[in-house]
Amino acid sequence: MLVLTADQRSSRTDVDRVPDLLRRYRDAAAVLGFDRTAGDEVEAVFDDPELAARIAVELVASGFWSVGLGVGEVQTPLPKQARAGRGEAFIAAREAVEAAKNRRVPLQVVGASDWCRDAQTAACLLVDLLTDRTDAGREAVALVADGGTQAQAAGALGISPQAVSLRLRTARWDLQRDTERLVTRLLTLSEEDR
Repeated sequence: MLVLTADQRSSRTDVDRVPDLLRRYRDAAAVLGFDRTAGDEVEAVFDDPELAARIAVELVASGFWSVGLGVGEVQTPLPKQARAGRGEAFIAAREAVEAAKNRRVPLQVVGASDWCRDAQTAACLLVDLLTDRTDAGREAVALVADGGTQAQAAGALGISPQAVSLRLRTARWDLQRDTERLVTRLLTLSEEDR
């Protein structure tokens, strides 16, 4: 199992972002959905490494959250709310989120497997890839990410297909899907290697 713990950054000087997070991920296919654990912190339990990775990277890339992913066993039966959960994955997630607060990219993966460090490195590289994009790059990627063509993106943006191609290349769009798959694969190996 994967436990994701997220702690809001700069919460004393920012608005409470927990309600927005709870709304945004309300329908995520988690084993236990996000739940406010205390103050500005939330926690959820996943059995899908792809979904856990996607949400962890999105939260960190937003700039508002430090995220810890704990990999390991959880005590069953699971409680109704994540904040009441117990087991090594919960302990690892707590350790991970605390360690993440002191990192340039505030994301940490903790578990018994050596694959956890590799999953963490790949996830941090993905966050860097996403956050280094310009607004123009984000616009172009958003238009092709769901299957749109570069010609369609060019029409929507009012620019040439060559300009869209340049924006996508500068945004390193060609690396995003492969890196997402790499993070998922490494988290899967982390779970399997406990």
